[in-house]
Amino acid sequence: MLKKREKFLPYALPYWDNQEIEAVEAAIRSNWWSRGPKTGAFEEAFGKAVEAQFTVATNSCTAAMHTALAVKGIGPGDEVITTPMTFCSTANVICHVGAKPVFADVLPQTGCIDPAAIARAITPKTKAIIPVHYAGQPCEMSAIEQLAAEHDLFLMEDAAHAFCTSYNGHPVGAKHTAAFSFYATKNLATGEGGMLATDDEELAERARVFVSHGMSRGAWNRYAKGGTWHYDVKVAGYKYNMTDLQAALGLSQLKKIDYMQAKRKEYVHLYQALLKGIKGIRTPVEEFAQGTPSWHLYLLRVKENELDIGRDTFIEELNAYNIGTSVHFIPVHLHPFYQEHYGTREGDFPVAEQIYQEVMSLPLYPSMTEEDVRYVAGAIREICTRHAR
Repeated sequence: MLKKREKFLPYALPYWDNQEIEAVEAAIRSNWWSRGPKTGAFEEAFGKAVEAQFTVATNSCTAAMHTALAVKGIGPGDEVITTPMTFCSTANVICHVGAKPVFADVLPQTGCIDPAAIARAITPKTKAIIPVHYAGQPCEMSAIEQLAAEHDLFLMEDAAHAFCTSYNGHPVGAKHTAAFSFYATKNLATGEGGMLATDDEELAERARVFVSHGMSRGAWNRYAKGGTWHYDVKVAGYKYNMTDLQAALGLSQLKKIDYMQAKRKEYVHLYQALLKGIKGIRTPVEEFAQGTPSWHLYLLRVKENELDIGRDTFIEELNAYNIGTSVHFIPVHLHPFYQEHYGTREGDFPVAEQIYQEVMSLPLYPSMTEEDVRYVAGAIREICTRHAR
């Protein structure tokens, strides 16, 4: 019998060391506490990492997505297709510009949006598609790109989970437009923060204005020597800019991203080996024909027909072992707002709903230890053995 650990193992923690402390301290001492030169340096460094031609740093991935839709002129009367298997922000930003979110079901193996379902959802009102690289797994972008090209649709990848995901030999973000998240649980974290990456120069230029109250591009430097107090408001924009304090964290995190990703992959391989063949659970897909996942999440599925408990009780039992977990996600169409405003109902997207009933996210982050992974796997094995049908 597994000896219960005394200290709680959180579902997620950021990875950091003295480099982050020194970087933030340097940013504080520079007196650039809002957007400044470090933000520009982070944009450039991140752009190189994802092979993007243009990047715009924001205060969240949500802000990046909203900005992209807004500057592309998507608004009332338009429809935007996305997945129900995502965080609410993906659909919320569609509402923010006054457009209608239209959901397309997902693939049963990965939970990523199904290109065939997208094709069925396209109408004359459709103006954009937002595929989500769920858990950092690559969507089937070739088929989605073809649909976007055939119907002249704006394609924006929700890459909140997908920094270090690749597709067809290139990082997500190298083509089209993609929005990344640097929330505290992400593979690269700045606490809060996001990045818009694009190959569209006009979109990038308009986005830079939009994220700073709509002020002309050079306004961020207006208090520095050589800056000018004069600026023009080009559009009724938002206060979406990143700060140099966040960017300092981002630059430091970029320097250790190879190590952090290597630890994630190491722990994924260990989970896969330790959990293989256990009755009552299914481990995630590890190999993708046209890409590699970022392993932002390690998704385990609980098969209630093989156990006498379901996913929710399984989570409670793991908690009793002092193990934290999470659920990604409650499908967006099941939330009251979307049911009240757009008429979505339970049963509309059966694949997403089935995944939701089964899925939970296990702890996976670089500051874990091999012993932590073995403990989690051991607890899962005990629970499955105890509740096997």
